Amino acid sequence: MSAFGKQAGQTRQCAYCGKPIGVQLTQCPFCREAVPQVQLSRRRGPDGREQTRRGLLCMLLAAVIYYFAGGYGAPLRIPIEIVPAVTNYLLPLLFLSGMGLTLYGFIQKIRS
Repeated sequence: MSAFGKQAGQTRQCAYCGKPIGVQLTQCPFCREAVPQVQLSRRRGPDGREQTRRGLLCMLLAAVIYYFAGGYGAPLRIPIEIVPAVTNYLLPLLFLSGMGLTLYGFIQKIRS
């Protein structure tokens, strides 16, 4: 019990003077300032949208890089030569990891 005869769970601090006031009060009895009611929303878990978007972006990035690095963009050639290991191993790995991230996002969306 606090000095005002209420339990500690039923009071909050005034934003202006710092003295404890009841949670149901909208005006501080000490400084007479209007205390705004704060509603805290419950934070939801990940719904998978961010992972899905990130996965699709990785897949698009891998496809665009493969298109230009593979020599398919004839009028817009890259001025540097790309090592074949990039087009043979790294870009398919980026594409598949993006696909996995997209599937993970879909699974998270189904669960939520």
